[in-house]
Amino acid sequence: MSTPLLKVQNLKKYFDITGGILGRKQGEVKAVDDVSFSVQRGEVLGLVGESGCGKSTTGRSILRLIEPTSGNIYFEGEDITKLREEEMRQKRRDMQIVFQDPYASLNPRHTVEKIMMEH
Repeated sequence: MSTPLLKVQNLKKYFDITGGILGRKQGEVKAVDDVSFSVQRGEVLGLVGESGCGKSTTGRSILRLIEPTSGNIYFEGEDITKLREEEMRQKRRDMQIVFQDPYASLNPRHTVEKIMMEH
């Protein structure tokens, strides 16, 4: 089998919760917690879920628009979590997220499963 175009392994993104007059860490929000998947050339991946479940954070972490807490991201076989900022900026020219307005594209009376089966 060929090398996946994109391979995500154990991706995590946690945001610190700070508070008090000294702004100390009081906890964390696990926005993305241990996500793994791969996409072969020619395949399409859609992330579907309720608001606040981590879809956008996953995409932004893959592009390193926000830095992942941990995990590995391979694009065309290269671990892009190890790239310097300038190298990552160059790599982003070959990557993108497509955000979609669900109200413009999905029928709220149908389940996601039914919509996907129709296409």
